[in-house]
Amino acid sequence: MTIHAICRSRLALVAAVAAAVAMAGCQTLDPYTDQPETSRTAKGAGIGAAAGAVAGVVVGGSRKATIIGAGIGALVGAAVGNYMDREAEALRQRLRATGVSVTKSGNQIILNMPGNVTFASDSADISSGFYEVLDSVAIVLNEYDQTYVDVIGHTDSTGSVDYNQGLSIRRARSVADYLMSREVVPQRLVVTGMGQTRPIAPNDTPGGRALNRRVEIVLTPLT
Repeated sequence: MTIHAICRSRLALVAAVAAAVAMAGCQTLDPYTDQPETSRTAKGAGIGAAAGAVAGVVVGGSRKATIIGAGIGALVGAAVGNYMDREAEALRQRLRATGVSVTKSGNQIILNMPGNVTFASDSADISSGFYEVLDSVAIVLNEYDQTYVDVIGHTDSTGSVDYNQGLSIRRARSVADYLMSREVVPQRLVVTGMGQTRPIAPNDTPGGRALNRRVEIVLTPLT
């Protein structure tokens, strides 16, 4: 059975995902310098919204119930913050110098995967050199499995709105499918395509467009 077949058998379409993140005061560990900096995501419009096509998680109940039904327990009380701190540190250790930034905002973790290291231009095929990075992400996700995993695709404004929407979904789905192939529980995953609607930089320069072409993984504790 293919990964897509597994995904289709376990996942159903949902209308929207509310994944808005309060970004004020976010700090990012720069993947090249190891120095804290205010995240570019925090400077932009934020991550997520109830918009775009979403491949979701409803299998006879809520997302939370579905995940718990898969045998994953929920976090309680003060354990939440400590758990997410440890997961963020594990991701920073494994993703150091890969080009992927790790941002912690409250009890959420955001991984920003720039398009120039993730995909070839105008393609939803993962670049061969990025598989090892996603392997590292999957290792941590499997170790810290008490989280929701939202995979969110974004594009720049080059091309039509409809085309960019579809491309953002295909790219996010490619990342999600690869994570499932590395045994990340499918019920944890939701795929969202935001197209060109959530830029984090101006689209009128090549550098700005490069920043906007990205896939983000947002990890939220299961409580």
